[in-house]
Amino acid sequence: MKKIVLYPTLTLMSALALTSCVSKKEHAALQSEYSEMGKKYHQTQLELTEARTRITSLESLLAAERSNNESLKKQFESLQGSLDKSISQGNVNISKLVDEINSSNKYIKHLVEAKSKSDSLNMILTNNLTRSLSKDELQDVDIKVIKGVVYVSLDDNMLYKSGSYEISPNAEKTLTKVAKIINDYKDFEVLVEGNTDNQPISRENIRNNWDLSALRASSVVQALQNKFGVDPKRLTAAGRGQFSPIATNDTPEGRAKNRRTQIIITPKLDQFMELIDQAPKN
Repeated sequence: MKKIVLYPTLTLMSALALTSCVSKKEHAALQSEYSEMGKKYHQTQLELTEARTRITSLESLLAAERSNNESLKKQFESLQGSLDKSISQGNVNISKLVDEINSSNKYIKHLVEAKSKSDSLNMILTNNLTRSLSKDELQDVDIKVIKGVVYVSLDDNMLYKSGSYEISPNAEKTLTKVAKIINDYKDFEVLVEGNTDNQPISRENIRNNWDLSALRASSVVQALQNKFGVDPKRLTAAGRGQFSPIATNDTPEGRAKNRRTQIIITPKLDQFMELIDQAPKN
């Protein structure tokens, strides 16, 4: 920045020296010019002081910014180091996560294979157990295999007289189909389980639904023994009353589903494995 230097004293001396040589009009003009130059000089001095103050302030700001820049640089270097460490640790964690995912995938694959194998075994067991029945006979018998256990579910209206535990004449046709399955595998245990809805019952020799369900199961067991030659040592009769529903008891349709008799055929483990490879003897 160029410094502005004025010399008002020299100008004044020059003006005075010329006073004797100039007219009053010219003197007045010079005096006015001198006054104006004095004002400009004073204003210039003020501006110079202000400029120096701004320079000092800017230099302070510059020093502060340089200091702040150094601080930011150190923070950046610290963050960069933390980031590098995190990335390194992240790579380790990602590698560990990948291993865990692969392990989980293997376990899921194992479960899928086990489920597929279980479904296949259940299908084989169902096919083998029902091989002695024709297609028409299978339509009236609901058979399910769950974890190697065979459930034959029969509606009560297929077996008993209404509100009774006595076997109806029409039940023989249904029990004939069940007996074919049971007699094909003479070493399997057979549990006959009676179930009712939640409607109260009180008749002669029948106090409640416990009695009714147990008596109905007993009637089926005796029919299988006496009419179809099933070894009674294999048979068990059980009543579950109203306490094992498969549907709501709030509707007639639900109550009808709950009034049922289940014949549960349970092979032992070695028998179950043999069943996979052997068909029933006709």
